[in-house]
Amino acid sequence: MSKSTEPYRLPQATTLERRLAEPRRFITIVAGPRQVGKSTLVQQVIERSGVAVHFANADDPLLREPIWITQQWDAARLLATERGKAGAVLVLDEIQKIPGWSERVKALWDEDTRLRRALKVVLLGSSPLLVMAGSRESLAGRFELLHIPHWGFAEMQAAFGWSIDEYIYYGGYPGGAPLVKQSERWARYVNESPIETSISRDVLLMTRVDKPALLRRLFDLGARYSGQILSFTKILGQLQDAGNTTTLAHYLELLDGAGMLCGVQKFAGDHARRRASSPKFQVYNNALMTAPSGISFSEARKDREYWGRLVESAVGTHLANAAAADECELYYWRERNAEVDFVIRKGRVLVAIEVKSGRAPHAHSGSAAFEAAFRPTRSLLVGFGGIEPEEFLRRPVSHWLS
Repeated sequence: MSKSTEPYRLPQATTLERRLAEPRRFITIVAGPRQVGKSTLVQQVIERSGVAVHFANADDPLLREPIWITQQWDAARLLATERGKAGAVLVLDEIQKIPGWSERVKALWDEDTRLRRALKVVLLGSSPLLVMAGSRESLAGRFELLHIPHWGFAEMQAAFGWSIDEYIYYGGYPGGAPLVKQSERWARYVNESPIETSISRDVLLMTRVDKPALLRRLFDLGARYSGQILSFTKILGQLQDAGNTTTLAHYLELLDGAGMLCGVQKFAGDHARRRASSPKFQVYNNALMTAPSGISFSEARKDREYWGRLVESAVGTHLANAAAADECELYYWRERNAEVDFVIRKGRVLVAIEVKSGRAPHAHSGSAAFEAAFRPTRSLLVGFGGIEPEEFLRRPVSHWLS
């Protein structure tokens, strides 16, 4: 593994540069999970542009009043006035931490628009669900979204020279890349920074959770069984908690909104049957599965069954992040003993994906049965006898939908 001497630039940096250079004014919302490089991306773009910037971070438990937004906005207005026609950029990080943020931003933005102030605004948020909920409520027609997902294999290889095996085990957190040679430090970084901070600051502090211990155990279980189908009833039995399936489904939605863990629904002919199905747990980053496990890279590589699960989960992370960015819809399919690991859909294009990872199959291949029932556009085999995982993960999901 070798790290590039030049700082890696995410592809979204070009999009942000273009938006800041345009004469028209739109609020740019940069949303994505923690530790995926949102702040670094914005800083890189601002430094290259040479524009004056006022940067402020709301990721402080003591900051809970909308007046904080007004104070930062006024400081940026002063800077913009000093710079004349060149104007300035206001960057507010972790904006979702301020109650009523979208209403306050709307009022200030509309005032600047009316007075033709040369001030552009970039808002960052590490809880995509909460950020988008607030923006759609109050900022309709005033913002453009720039989604930053977890880093995929292509990004980690370009930035750090990672092999496919390193990506499958260590996942896609750029901040953890320098620590992988010290496995305990790397695991501690993932457990304490993306995992604990996301749960404690982005979920528990921002949303009412009556049973925080149950939510934490749900994440632990879901991450451990990433890529596997579990009913909420069985989960409650394993968790030995007096909660109900509705509570678990709600907590899973919160973890999904934080970009940590989602429940992939079964593909079916009608929406009601999809919602009633047992979910397939899927982490958004394989590090969320391996770091808490206590299983080292060398141990995982020697365990064929466990490594096969990691390969399947890595394919799932690739698809889940694309689905989170609205690039496709993601499902699985199972009828009796026949299963298709993943099903993706975009408009009229339907693709069935089977992952042959070397682990003992828990169900017979369902590709033929799925084709007979739904006539997909194409069926893909990833793994032995098909597309190599390295090749599949290197290409964007849109490639497989074309």
